[in-house]
Amino acid sequence: MCCESKRRFLLLYATQKGQAKAIAEEIWQQAGAHGLEADMHCMSEMDKFNLETEKDPVVIVISTTGTGDPPDTARKFVKKIQDKTLPPDHFAHLQYGLLGLGDSEYMFFCNGGRTVDRRLQELGAQHFYDTGLADDCVGLELVVDPWIDGLWLALQEALQLQEEKEGMNNSVDAVSSSLSTAPHAVHELKLSSEVQNLKLEDERARGSDVLSQNLDDINLVAPDTEPSLVRSVPPVSQSALNIPALPPEYIEVEFQDTQGENPHLSSLVSEGTTFEVPVTKAVQLTREDAIKTALLLELDIADTAFEYQPGDAFCVICPNNDSEVEELLHILGLSEKGDDFVCVKVKQGTKKKGASRPQHIPERSTLKFILTWCLEIRAVPKKAFLRALVECTSDVGEKRRLQELCSRQGASDYTHFVRDSNVCLLDLLHAFPSCKPSLSLLIEHLPKLQARSYSVSSSDLYQPGRLCFVFNVVEFPAGPSRPVSRKGVCTGWLAELVAPLLHPSKNTLDTKGESSSTEKISIFPRPNNAFHLPADPSVPFIMVGPGTGISPFIGFLQHRQKLREQHTDWEFGETWLFFGCRHQDRDYLFKQLRYFLENGTLTHLKVCFSRDSSTAEVAPPKYVQDILRLCAKEVARVLLKERGYFYVCGDKKHMADDVSDAVVDILSMEMEADKLEAMKILATLREAKRYLQDVWS
Repeated sequence: MCCESKRRFLLLYATQKGQAKAIAEEIWQQAGAHGLEADMHCMSEMDKFNLETEKDPVVIVISTTGTGDPPDTARKFVKKIQDKTLPPDHFAHLQYGLLGLGDSEYMFFCNGGRTVDRRLQELGAQHFYDTGLADDCVGLELVVDPWIDGLWLALQEALQLQEEKEGMNNSVDAVSSSLSTAPHAVHELKLSSEVQNLKLEDERARGSDVLSQNLDDINLVAPDTEPSLVRSVPPVSQSALNIPALPPEYIEVEFQDTQGENPHLSSLVSEGTTFEVPVTKAVQLTREDAIKTALLLELDIADTAFEYQPGDAFCVICPNNDSEVEELLHILGLSEKGDDFVCVKVKQGTKKKGASRPQHIPERSTLKFILTWCLEIRAVPKKAFLRALVECTSDVGEKRRLQELCSRQGASDYTHFVRDSNVCLLDLLHAFPSCKPSLSLLIEHLPKLQARSYSVSSSDLYQPGRLCFVFNVVEFPAGPSRPVSRKGVCTGWLAELVAPLLHPSKNTLDTKGESSSTEKISIFPRPNNAFHLPADPSVPFIMVGPGTGISPFIGFLQHRQKLREQHTDWEFGETWLFFGCRHQDRDYLFKQLRYFLENGTLTHLKVCFSRDSSTAEVAPPKYVQDILRLCAKEVARVLLKERGYFYVCGDKKHMADDVSDAVVDILSMEMEADKLEAMKILATLREAKRYLQDVWS
């Protein structure tokens, strides 16, 4: 009878890296406690749901990828609803609520969710619950948690209204009873990325465990002690906690005596064809005393079908650090079993809906292969993972602290000591030594090890059969939450891989004489649909790329030089490059830019050095945005009068936004218009794909 009374809603998710799926699963788990049943599907499973005939409310959780695109799993769905022949009342029968995930560090925040939301509205669908836009930059949970809290009342109301319309008055009493226990939440929540000061009330404990512990059993620290990853202070240390429901176990791992071969790396990639290519050259572009180490690598793609244009990106399939894998095996008590084959399958009788082996985990491989190539062991643990780790922890104090970190009351501590500190599983296991998770738990909660994306720094026209790219070796210093310093997963691995190849001469773009190498890496293309040279070579363009942000512009200039040599009768527009770094003598990555200037490929080169001291009466500009302002008239002329292009590549947080602000100031000043009007013009340039960014955070 209980099962019969549960009312259905359709739950759709579209995910790129697993976050939207995890949130959808949380909604699915909580639904039962509210007398509801979530019919959950990935948006890619279009044969399992039909919005054209859907009568029940629909809940959508969707992330954003790339430069504002819907995730790969939503592409077919988005293409279908964007059919221009659909009438404006196509979805007039549909009621839905949408939760979008994004990162405000990037230009098109939550654009995947916004795109679907806007189109459903255009086709007549109605909101039964306001759209939520969660920002990974400040913490998804700031919007996700209260959005889910308010969802249940909105769903109950939508279902009640639906039943009344259908004349199902016999269920009104049950609905009223259910509503009386729902959280006191305002229906029309204005949730967006601006929500930063949400008060997470203790009484909002729907779908979570309320933890009341005898605090006398735990050694509480003095109130004046500073909190840390392993230590809390009042009020958190003295609070009853609202913690997430324990995620159901669903993976089983069996060790096997048989031997065999591990899967090929290409089987781990769903994005397309992979290519195993040799590294033919490695050059350190920075001096040894530079703050960052920048390397240029050259790959031989001559014997492959790999194609690219200047401005494109590509992905490198990289492994986790060997020593970290060995350390993890040791903590798990599996040091002797790293080379043993394991079979990964779904646990019989699991309560997880639609449980299946994660696609990035092979059915059969060695344990070390899974930890090295499949799981992102450096990932910041989600709260659901912390909740699961609680059950693997024997020390009562450590158990309590993990409960705090995944609780509502410990949200600030989680953000500060886990999320913002970039803590990973190994850091947690060192901090909480009595925590002994199973291998199956790691497979359930650690996300897929993602391939790393890099901008191409060459032109196939200029260097046939070669692909170059530039990167800084990322460094993560030791800190209170991280006992040891670490290098970036991919950049650290690449630096170690090419160490024997590094050429003694520095700052060399076209090094004569190449070292032979047998080292190979696996790559696959990631074409950029917009960040390319203007189709018309007579159109002028401006490039802004400090540090390694200059990488794609080397390819631009190489390509332009070859075009000039091959087509002497063509008209070529002027080219501007704004480059900056810390020190002229330590990290001026490509001094050969002068070569492009001398042969006319590059018309104007503007450089600045932010950390070099100057004795000049008027201090030289420190940053690229400062030089842009000095060239305001020329920048405005290229963009407005000559309809030129503007390219920005590099760090989003500390550069791209400042460059954008500088361009707004320039447009405002040169057009004698107010700032709002200048911002509208810049938005128009973006829309026309004449102001283009390739940025990272």
